[in-house]
Amino acid sequence: MQRTIRPKEIIRQRNFRLKLVLLALVSTGLGFLAFWWTANRGWVATDDAFVMGHLITLKAQTEGTVTEILAEDTQLVRKGDVLVRLDGGHARIALRQAEAELGATVRDLITLTAKVETLRQRALAKQAALGQVRHDLARFNAAASDGAVSGQQLENAADKIRELEASIRETRAEQAGAEAQLRHAGIDDHPAVEKAKSRLRHAFLDYRRRNVVAPVSGYVARRKVEIGDTLKPGSPLLAIVPLTQLWIEANFLETQIAGIRPGQAAEIRVDAYGGDVIYHGRVQGLAPGTGSRFALLPTDNATGNFIHVSERLQVRITLEPTELQAHPLQPGLSTLTRIQLKETGRPPLASLADTESEAYRTDVYDRELEGVEQLIQQVIAQNKS
Repeated sequence: MQRTIRPKEIIRQRNFRLKLVLLALVSTGLGFLAFWWTANRGWVATDDAFVMGHLITLKAQTEGTVTEILAEDTQLVRKGDVLVRLDGGHARIALRQAEAELGATVRDLITLTAKVETLRQRALAKQAALGQVRHDLARFNAAASDGAVSGQQLENAADKIRELEASIRETRAEQAGAEAQLRHAGIDDHPAVEKAKSRLRHAFLDYRRRNVVAPVSGYVARRKVEIGDTLKPGSPLLAIVPLTQLWIEANFLETQIAGIRPGQAAEIRVDAYGGDVIYHGRVQGLAPGTGSRFALLPTDNATGNFIHVSERLQVRITLEPTELQAHPLQPGLSTLTRIQLKETGRPPLASLADTESEAYRTDVYDRELEGVEQLIQQVIAQNKS
């Protein structure tokens, strides 16, 4: 049986299906728009944001040849751990030389003290001789009237007196010069000894620094030093990255920063974890200038071909330590960062940044001079006796 084609019914069914599809699309669009409006309203976001951290570069502080390497890239080291050892031959020679110079200085001062006493006694002896000649001259003058003493004897006595007086003045001047070097100071605190002590402390410090220690705890990166390398002060060795002290540097367009304030909440998604992990943080502060002003070659817009380009301002955002511990990050990773603008926050120029963490200070160098004062007293005592 032949089926009857009804064009109006076909058109009506097609229009009905099209309406259903259109209704589904509109509903989906409205739902997505409602979700976006609910989830993103009051937020400002950027994908020009990266994880940042401290990169503590260690350099050689003294001259020497590398004899041992105790740390490798990716390895965790603790504050105070020895990372690189140098042979310390030059530092050891310099230390022995400084000890010898201190001992020689002490002996020179002892000799100078004895010289002052010798000159004083010499001046007294010459003063006694001068008194005797003066007595002789007085007797010669008394006997000259009777003709018992010649004029030549009188002249010789007077010349001898002048000679002794000049010699006494010379001896006293030499004594004064020696006393001026001593200045009534003891040997232990004499300026020359203090100078020698400083040289010994410096040599002792160089000798102690043949062992390069970690100033903070962290992970080793960028190791450049090798066994047998001859190092000079300032030679780069390796870097330490404390992964517990990380933050986000997010670069927002200048059209986005009007509502950003320190203290506002932030959410961070890291590309390495996809969208499964969300980090939370707080705005610490805004950079005092855009990136172009701190570039190696700042832009000069005083030209005829100026094109307006929106600048970016760097915003520093802290990360929650507990979240970092659960999902570790490394400096340099890319992120998608957004900031909640509904919160009032602090004034725009305020800063919540602080320097209280371990990465801003270390005490591993405070004990480098331990033992040097005992060595100094030992050297002085050995050369005094």
